[in-house]
Amino acid sequence: MLIQPYLFFAGDCEQAVNFYAQQLNGNIEIMMRYQDIPAEEQQNGPPNADPESIMHARLVIGDNVIMASDGCPADPGGPTHSGYSLSILSENVEQGEEVFNRLAQGGSITMPFQPTFWAKGFGMLTDKFGVNWMVNVE
Repeated sequence: MLIQPYLFFAGDCEQAVNFYAQQLNGNIEIMMRYQDIPAEEQQNGPPNADPESIMHARLVIGDNVIMASDGCPADPGGPTHSGYSLSILSENVEQGEEVFNRLAQGGSITMPFQPTFWAKGFGMLTDKFGVNWMVNVE
């Protein structure tokens, strides 16, 4: 069994997935737009969707997968990213600090990446898309 996070964004899914692919050396396998829904299935799609927005994206990072979408266009407030953090377990302190700093670009640091009593390195941040991350080196 695998658990794969599915992130919802409010119109900036494409930018977020491209950012994660670049910062985490990932590969975007799928980037499907609402305009890609076949004509015979259009009636089953969301009625107010921007045709250019992302219906479904799949990003592969090593053995991991993050899926994402611009979500439900009927929700004008858009999604909020609270109540969870994506956690990265890094192989060494140098890699952990590099990943932390890359993800923090344009975001806010909740806890600086540093040694702790439980880890060689640990830090928490919220990226520029509002997604919470923890980077850990055991």
